[in-house]
Amino acid sequence: MTQLTVGDVAPLFSAETDGGPVSLADLRGGRVLLYFYPKDSTPGCTIEAREFALAHDRFVAAGVRVFGVSKDSVKSHQKFRTKECLPFPLIADDQGICEAFGAWRKKKLYGREYDGIARVSFLIGADGKVARIWDPVTAKGHAAEVLAAVEAG
Repeated sequence: MTQLTVGDVAPLFSAETDGGPVSLADLRGGRVLLYFYPKDSTPGCTIEAREFALAHDRFVAAGVRVFGVSKDSVKSHQKFRTKECLPFPLIADDQGICEAFGAWRKKKLYGREYDGIARVSFLIGADGKVARIWDPVTAKGHAAEVLAAVEAG
């Protein structure tokens, strides 16, 4: 498992979103928030997405582009984004981005161990380096925590 730390160069990727292709290299020069989440339309992921949506204008004002990342398909993302009126793109990962950022991990639920996406977020600076990492993340209140850090500089 890759373990990124603050100051590391963020792994470059190109992927599909529910709004078209995105490349981290093309986003250089601006700050980017990647929040990794397990699955579209599940309770915790919906709470987290709604909170990022409510704060979206403030993220934009602070110069931060927000992207959600999960292994769900573009079609699933389109449905989730439409249903929840999300103003930011959702990246459909084939697991490569999750692995590169260290979000693909062993997890436990009810004593059962399995591989899955950890809820973790990365703020990437305009220079392409990891500026901040939130790990672990609690869905409720996470967007406000990230926004406070972003607005504080």
